[in-house]
Amino acid sequence: MYTDSHTHLYLDAFSSDRDEMVKRAVDAGVSRMFLPNIDCSSTGPMFSLADQYPEVCYPMMGFHPTSVKDNYREELKTIETQLDRPGIIAIGETGIDLYWDKTFLCEQEEVFKTQIGWAKELELPLVIHARDSFPEIFKALDEFGTQGLCGVFHSFTGSRDVLEKALSYDFMIGINGIVTFKNSNMGEVVQSIPKDRLLLETDSPFLAPVPHRGKRNESSYLVEIAAKVAEIHNLTKEEIGEITSRNAKQLFQI
Repeated sequence: MYTDSHTHLYLDAFSSDRDEMVKRAVDAGVSRMFLPNIDCSSTGPMFSLADQYPEVCYPMMGFHPTSVKDNYREELKTIETQLDRPGIIAIGETGIDLYWDKTFLCEQEEVFKTQIGWAKELELPLVIHARDSFPEIFKALDEFGTQGLCGVFHSFTGSRDVLEKALSYDFMIGINGIVTFKNSNMGEVVQSIPKDRLLLETDSPFLAPVPHRGKRNESSYLVEIAAKVAEIHNLTKEEIGEITSRNAKQLFQI
């Protein structure tokens, strides 16, 4: 059994074959798929998919950093009204993204800290998006305080030094298709992740693993990621699937 701990299956990229795609994933052994929210526009489709597949798709609620614009306070308030919806397993995805645009850095930091507060108050895991922003992420966590806080650094691409700092918090590390890329330096980093702190994810429809790189990603491809992580840890892909599913069940209280 495999768990895709981060996948956006509700996006329009799957509008033509969403049911078939979910079936392909389940047939491949991916029996749980966790859905991180993006912004107000994605809450409806996300909850609809979770309602359609209640034992397979599990919703999160959060505000993605690249969606933080001038109207961020309105969006944040609207998203906050959804936090009492049944079945929410985490706050996310949230974080700071400085890859595309640094214009709203201060606003991203405010939104991120607000969601750290939600996670603490509701005793839910926090799903962190960190792109070109690990110093800012760590600073926000240290300033806010992480006592009683757990979660995952999703789509982790940091160095071994960054990994050491990330592991100093009570957080797991999410690994996706990037680990299969020929030019990726993630092998040594993944080898350094303790197996009880490791999660698998696809981040579908983005970042398809080899041999599907460049195509639309989907949750059934998680098996390719599991195979590469298993090779790095000298285990079978089934063993990695069992370990990471157990980790996901523990973190997200499924």
